[in-house]
Formats: sequence, C-alpha cells, structure tokens
Amino acid sequence: MEDYLKKILRARVYDVAKETPLDFAKNLSTRLKNQIWFKREDLQPVFSFKLRGAYNKMAQLSAEELKIGVIASSAGNHAQGVALSASKLKCRAVIVMPITTPAVKVQAVELLNAEVILHGETYDEAYKEALRRSIKDGLTFIHPFDDPEVIAGQGTIAMEILRQCHIPPDAIYVAVGGGGLIGGISAYVKRLWPQVEVIGVEPIDANAMTQSLKQNKRVELNTVGLFADGVAVKKVGEQTFALAQKYVDRMVTVSTDEICAAIKDVFEDTRSILEPAGALAIAGLKADVNNRNMQEKTLIAVACGANMNFDRLRFVAERAELGEEREAMFAVEIPEKAGSLKNLCETLGERSLTEFSYRMSDGAKAQIFIGIEVLGTEDRVELVNKLEVGGFPCLDLTKDELSKSHLRHMVGGRLPSSAKKLSEDGFKELLYRFEFPERPGALMKFVSNLHKGWSISIFHYRNHGADVGRIVVGVLVREKEIKYWFDFVDSLGYPSFEETNNSAYRLFLGAQ
Repeated sequence: MEDYLKKILRARVYDVAKETPLDFAKNLSTRLKNQIWFKREDLQPVFSFKLRGAYNKMAQLSAEELKIGVIASSAGNHAQGVALSASKLKCRAVIVMPITTPAVKVQAVELLNAEVILHGETYDEAYKEALRRSIKDGLTFIHPFDDPEVIAGQGTIAMEILRQCHIPPDAIYVAVGGGGLIGGISAYVKRLWPQVEVIGVEPIDANAMTQSLKQNKRVELNTVGLFADGVAVKKVGEQTFALAQKYVDRMVTVSTDEICAAIKDVFEDTRSILEPAGALAIAGLKADVNNRNMQEKTLIAVACGANMNFDRLRFVAERAELGEEREAMFAVEIPEKAGSLKNLCETLGERSLTEFSYRMSDGAKAQIFIGIEVLGTEDRVELVNKLEVGGFPCLDLTKDELSKSHLRHMVGGRLPSSAKKLSEDGFKELLYRFEFPERPGALMKFVSNLHKGWSISIFHYRNHGADVGRIVVGVLVREKEIKYWFDFVDSLGYPSFEETNNSAYRLFLGAQ
C-alpha cells in the first residue's frame, strides 16, 4: 500500500478541475431528520469528478508519452476527463466507449476533440479493446480507477470535504464502480478522521465491490445492470479493492427505483439533475438512514456526475415516486356493472390518483390498473385492506417489475364480445378526451358526475405532473340518449374532444 495521503496532497488537479461546494440539502434533511450535505462534483467542467484523476495521471506523463498520446476506456465520465485533460496538455486522446453509452456522453467527448471508438456492450469489453490498442499503437493507457495517481486525484475530493466541514461528519457515502473514487476518499478520510464512516453504494444489479468484500477476494460478475452506466463494472480494481478492504466501513446496495427517487430528491433541493450513477450515493444514504433508523446525524453524499441522457428523464420520472414509496400500483377487481367505478372512487376517498386504466371485459368481473399516491409502506398496506373490506379484491403490484415496466402501458384491448351485443340493442360506444385542472380530487369529481346508468367501457388517466390532467373515456349510450351525454359533456365545463371516429381508436380499441 502506497502512502496515499502524500499522493493526494501532491495531486495536480486544479489546472482543470475546481473546488466544488458542499451544499446543505434542506428538503431532504427535513424529511430524513438528519443533516444532509451534497458534495457537488456534478458542477465540474465535465459534470463529473473523473476529471481529477485523469488529469493528475496525465500531468505526470513524460513529454515523449504525451507526444504519442493516450488511450482510455470509459462509459463516459472518465472519457470526458481524459479528453479535457488531453486538450489542456495538447496531446492526442483516443477513447473506447461501450456502444451502450448515452449519446450525450459520446457527443461531449467528441466536442473535446478526442477520437471515439464504440466497442462492446459493457465497460469491460471496451476496456479490453483499449488495452489491445494501447499495445498496438504505443498509446499510454489511462486507467479509469485502478491506478495510484488516478486514485489520488479522486482523493482530493476528501481533502476539500474535510476543509469545508467545521466538525467531522458521521458518515460519507460514495458511489462505487471500479472503486477509484471511494479508494481515494477513504484513504484520506481514514488517515485524518478515522472515526468517520466511509460507506460505499452500488446498484443491486452491479455490486462487484459488495460481493468482493463479502468473499474477501475480487469477484467478477457475470452480468451487470446498465441503468447506472457510470458504475457498470464487472470487476473492481486490484488496488481499489485493497483500499476498500482497509478503509471502507460498509457497503449499501440500492434498486433502480431508489436511484430514480434520489435523482428527484437532488432536483428538489438543488434544481440540478444527476445521472443515475451520480445520484447513487444519495440513494444509499437514504436507504441506510431508513435501515438503521438514524436521526440527528451529519451525513455527506458525493453527487458525482450529471451527464444525464435526456431520453432517460421520462423513465426516471415514472419510477421516482415508486422508489420513494409515494406511489403504489394495484390491480383492483370490480363488478362489471354500471356504477362500479363510482363506488370504487368513493372507497378511495380523497386520495390522489396517478394512473387509472380500465377496459370493459367479458364476465361478471373486471380488472382496473390503478396508481395512487401513498405515504409509505404502512399507508399502502392500509389502503389494500380498505379496498378489500370495501368489496374490491386487490393485488399489490408496486414491487412487480413486469407491471412497472410493461403491463401499465398495455391495459386495454378491443370491446369484448359480450359488450358488442349491446350495439344490437341500440347502444353505441362513444370515445372522448377531457382536460381538467390537475388538483387533488378533480379526477374523483369527474367520475362522481358520470351518470350511474351509463356503462363506462374505457377509462384511462395518467398524472404527468402538468397543470392540466388528461383522461380518455369510453361510454356505452343508447342512440336515443346520446343528447343527454352531450348535455353532460357541456355541463362539466372542461375542454373535451370527441374521438369516436379516430382511426387509431378504431384499429386498436374499437369493436371489430
């Protein structure tokens, strides 16, 4: 083990990196009943801490090595650090990136005039290709984590944290991929403030360091989850593992939903959007607080990156409420008869719905997919019991991945054969879209105003966080009573749009 304290104190990072603030997270602190601070490495020039280690390594290369150039493998953030460092040092940079790397990271590297080569599905495949090209072309390989100078560069974050804290915190939470960040931070912290816990955080589907520490040897994972692509590493570094064994107190693993919830938490406190790996430490902090029932502690999480692919925001928004246990999803069974939807809404009371999907079905029972705001696990269990007592059998889908990823978007289908017979009796299915003010109780008010004798054949609503809520309603009305439906629509005072003749409706939802 080299003396990392000296290496960190001598590290050259501030030619390109800057000292980032330690920001107090007021909202999250209030909610968790602890003093929560974010170390804002997302504010670096390349929006990630990786610049520190890359530059510290490259600044110590010889003039001959710089003249030939450098090569690196990276999912994005290390790539940008190497590219910017190469620009500063005026040397050639070749970056091998997995083909799964978000486009925003690839473009950012190209804008820094580095040569990008896309190769392999994971970081490890890109790493092997970079090593091959390093030997072939004589380029100096800049390792993203398993290099003493890279580790020391990342350790300067700890130097800043200790300078910015007037008293030692109780714990520092650090995202772990290959282990360079936590290696550098823990080596510095434990030499000066040995009583401070250093806690690593990994995704539950990319937990190489957790497994390695448990088995007391470096473990190579067969597969890794790619949502937090910045830490999608199958095997941690040799030197970083040794540092973790010596200095890291514990590891915490978190789910994709918990990471999404952490991204939202940071946004609510800072109005900044972290990438999944960047929010990993915050997710681990929250999980650890809940698991250990901690209160009145001073806790620091390193917000280590903000290179978010814009296309992922939709997924993050969908899953954040589930990760925070502020939304629950249920399959609720109702009698297939007029008035059932209204009775269900009366049972739900004043709760705010986030999603409501229903399509008339054959038989005496129908299934409704419901998303609803809750106040946590206990509230969710209480709601299930209330629905059951109210005569609505209920299946809790909140933890079901198939439902969260797919089924919620697939509820629907054509008008069933039993309902088609109604058309022979003079009924017609009308389809309407409505817009209404998005406020608590607005959707319930709409459902309550529906005529109890009308058969609702389609009902879909999803809260998208806008000022206006949008629903689509299908209703079976006798031809001679259609005027009463028109009167009802007019009486609501909401913008409405008839879609009965919509081609997409006829193709996918309407009767044959």
